Parts: sequence; structure tokens; C-alpha cells
Amino acid sequence: MNRRKAIFNTGVLAGIGLSGGTLLTVFQSCKNESQLNWQPLFFSEAEGTFVARMLDLILPRTDTPGALDIKANIFIDRIIAESYDEESQQKIRSQMSDFNTACKEKYGQVFSALDENKQIEVLQSAETTSGKLNYGIWGKTIGKESPVGFYRSFKAMAVWAYLTSEEIGKNVLSYDPIPQEYKGCIPVSDVGNKWSL
Repeated sequence: MNRRKAIFNTGVLAGIGLSGGTLLTVFQSCKNESQLNWQPLFFSEAEGTFVARMLDLILPRTDTPGALDIKANIFIDRIIAESYDEESQQKIRSQMSDFNTACKEKYGQVFSALDENKQIEVLQSAETTSGKLNYGIWGKTIGKESPVGFYRSFKAMAVWAYLTSEEIGKNVLSYDPIPQEYKGCIPVSDVGNKWSL
């Protein structure tokens, strides 16, 4: 799978402009780094714990690998550290802090310190109250998009990191490195899994 091309295409659609060299470096470093010795480049230790817990609840391990299995936390940390400008980095840090402040006001503790049932309750509430991302085409959002907030933005980044990983692309999604004939009109039931880029 040409992961570099897949990430580039997905990044364009998500409105994230990254250079190929930066992405290649991020991919290689994420692949080679273990969760045990990971030292975040952007996140503080508390923020890294917060991000890992959010990812584990949004995309847990089931019969397929979870977000932490494919090192989505390391990938997100590196993308933010190596490709976001200072203003965007500060915005993410501020949004995470606001999210934790809201948890503390309602439950008495920051998100990572809550028990799993409360964490799920927080995410379910965020799912219903967060703005929705508009569909996009060729990197452009269709229609006027209202602010979506931290939860929805983070979830979109988590899904992007997950679906563009080599592990998921090759072993979970359908993957054909050498596509053959074009069949433009077939029943969706014949397609099976979603296809990897």
C-alpha cells in the first residue's frame, strides 16, 4: 500500500497540507516507536494520557486492532508537533484544557481520572452536543460549516489516523495494490468492506 499517497490524499480532503517529507518521517517514526518508550513531541504527559484514553474509547480493540494498537496517539502527536503552526497548536491545547475543565465542573475530575462509565457518558454527551462536520470534496467543505468543537475535530483526526494506517489498510479494509477492471455499476452488497486507498 502506498501509505504516503493515501495520507496525502486524505490530508487534502481534510484540509491539512503536509509535505511528503514530513509525512514520511512521521510514518516511519510512528511505526518504529513502541507505546512503552514513547515520549510525546507536542503533548505533555497528562495530555498524552488524555489523548490515549480518548482514542481507546473512540476506537477500541475488538476483532480488529484499536487506535492504540496502530499507534494513533503517536501519529497525532507527531502530526501536531511537526506540521501545525504555533497558533493551531495553542488552539488544540486550549480546547483539550476546556474539555477537561468541563469534565471537572460536572464530575469533579478531569477526563482521564474518571471511571470508564463516566468517560463513556462524557463522550456520548459530546457526540450529541458537538457540531457536525460538513461533507467535503477535493479539500473543500460543502456549505457553511459551523464550529464543531474539540470532540468532533479530535474524533475526525482519530478516524483519519486509523483508516490511513498501514495495518488497517492492508489487513482490515479491502486492499488491491494492482486494481484491475473498472465496474461502475455493481450492487453495494457485492463490494463487501470499505476499500483502502
